[in-house]
Amino acid sequence: MSQDQKTSSVALPVSVVIACHSQRRLSHLRAAIASVQAQDLKPEEIVITVDHEPELYRMLCDEFPDLIVVENELSRGASGNRNTGVRHCTSPLVAFLDDDARARPGWLAALVEPFADPLVVCTGGYVAAAWESEEPRWFPPEFAWVVGASHLGLPVTKASVRNVWSENMAVRSDVFSSVEGFRLDFGKVGTVSRPEDTDLCIRMGKSLPGASLLFVPDAVVDHHVGVERTSLSFFLRRSYFEGRGKVELARINAGNDDLTDEQAFLRHTIPVGLARYVRRGVVRRDGNELRRAAALIGGVGAAAIGGAVSLVSRRTVLRRSPAGLVT
Repeated sequence: MSQDQKTSSVALPVSVVIACHSQRRLSHLRAAIASVQAQDLKPEEIVITVDHEPELYRMLCDEFPDLIVVENELSRGASGNRNTGVRHCTSPLVAFLDDDARARPGWLAALVEPFADPLVVCTGGYVAAAWESEEPRWFPPEFAWVVGASHLGLPVTKASVRNVWSENMAVRSDVFSSVEGFRLDFGKVGTVSRPEDTDLCIRMGKSLPGASLLFVPDAVVDHHVGVERTSLSFFLRRSYFEGRGKVELARINAGNDDLTDEQAFLRHTIPVGLARYVRRGVVRRDGNELRRAAALIGGVGAAAIGGAVSLVSRRTVLRRSPAGLVT
């Protein structure tokens, strides 16, 4: 890429949407906003969307009069909240940052730079786990996605991928609108989590011939991981819902062809990690390595149970519906 292309890509106007939903995360939200304001590439606007929390909305309007603060105009949840944010953006590019994530210097410029290529419809960066307490010694990095971080096995250089993650993502506004954004009936609401960002990326990737999505490791954010996310019960519960969500993802996108990343994860990343932890545990007599191996097995098992429950639930609904007519 020429220097002129790089310069023009950095100059592309971009807005930033930060979705929030709870006063409990207000300190993290302030840090997220400050991290965006400190970027060398200044966004055209910062839009804060509040998910049906009137008191938080009023507080943010008073505290940030120079920002665009809006209430979620759609159904409760991450999908409606982010879609509302995009509605209030005027730039050809929109970047998303979670309210408990802080962007490192250079984040926004790195996300925007690949859009010099008109076929790039979406970019996403690396998410580092910022543990509130000590990282559990049993925690396997292959499952970092459980706590909203980038997992072991992702590309280490810029690469074309099926999907990136909404906590650290940029999209072309027109393409986002053409696929109607995040699905309102398929996303994170309360403690129930579904891969709405993966679904969005799949649909954007199919939106025009040759469309490309890029993983940009240099676009880094630090994602806060609270103490409540360090328990084994949270790990297994999150894995379970991921399994359920991926089966639903295959259904709404017409087949398992969209689950090739998950298949590669199960066939390669998990066996390699399992062998490594068992070998280290035996050779070094390291109980933590063996616990990581057990966590890998437990996580895969919980996801498999979630997927099976989703399949059984779907078949039950089909049997009970007249002529099996279920959309």
